[in-house]
Amino acid sequence: MPRPIEALIHTDALAHNIARARRAAPDAKVWAVVKANAYGHGIERAYAGLQGADGFALLDFAEAERIRALGWRGPILMLEGCFDARDLETCSRLNLWHTVHREEQIDWLAAHKTQWPHQVFLKLNSGMNRLGFPPAAYRAAWLRLSGLTQVDGITLMTHFADADGERGVHEALAAFEAATRDLPGERSLCNSAATLRFAGESAEVRGDWIRPGIMSYGSSPDFPVHDIAHWDLQPTMTLQAELIGIQALNAGSTVGYGSAFTADRPMRIGVVACGYADGYPRLAPTGTPVLVDGIRTRLVGRVSMDMVTVDLTPVPQARIGSLATLWGRGPNGSVLSIDEVAHAAGTVGYELMCALALRVPTQVVGEP
Repeated sequence: MPRPIEALIHTDALAHNIARARRAAPDAKVWAVVKANAYGHGIERAYAGLQGADGFALLDFAEAERIRALGWRGPILMLEGCFDARDLETCSRLNLWHTVHREEQIDWLAAHKTQWPHQVFLKLNSGMNRLGFPPAAYRAAWLRLSGLTQVDGITLMTHFADADGERGVHEALAAFEAATRDLPGERSLCNSAATLRFAGESAEVRGDWIRPGIMSYGSSPDFPVHDIAHWDLQPTMTLQAELIGIQALNAGSTVGYGSAFTADRPMRIGVVACGYADGYPRLAPTGTPVLVDGIRTRLVGRVSMDMVTVDLTPVPQARIGSLATLWGRGPNGSVLSIDEVAHAAGTVGYELMCALALRVPTQVVGEP
């Protein structure tokens, strides 16, 4: 029999979360962001649940090929644009839209021979200081692009650095509006946090295209201030495994490598067939929440390569074969958000999704 661990991808939840993004910005079109193999869910597995979007946005040209192979004929946006002049041939062949964020990319376009002009997204650096033209250079870049026969349309784009925090979006929005004043073209500004927290404020914030990433996969972009229930999001990935061992501890007994946990009373612990080689965070401490048979309990001791140990005190009926939900949907309507687990481990839900190991069997469930 296979090792009793599996991941579930919930296509109904993916569809729900895309619809939730659309409700937050009802007059904007929606990019389904599927970079990093759909945030670890698998593009092919997530595709059915994301088809309610107006387009797909990602980074990797091989992944764009996969989306076209699935039959998608709508827009696909390369969020980091071309990495080499030869990538423009792929853009022409697959009809990919692409971001322009530095001068060399404009040079490549100017030299590119194509029968069909390209749709480009011109990116402004409004304070993130990763990619994009500085405000003082943005208009000149737009003028260069607008003069190229290789370019059919220019969408104005930025990325908010602080949409999930106290600073919000207004300072960056002011920089964007100043740099783009009187320039024609559609706008794309909002990531997940901006979509949920600020898109309802005005059409200027919403723009014409929103780019919901992490919210599409059932994670709150501003956890722990707000959880997924607050934002009406549903978990799209479940990681679950069975108990493969049970130990009875006396007071003073220790658990795991380094004897990191010491029992302060007699207790039962369960050994779960999941560890850091499966993508569970190695630094998750004692107290990290786990569901056993749908009942909330806690991790105890260190995470091992192939196993974790959990406190069975709240679950006296637990036995070998009982189901442990490491994150996602548990039995009887129970839910453990990936944000809670990530927060306990000092990281974010993005990392846990993307770290799901190849050795974990994964199946798609739910109708989109």
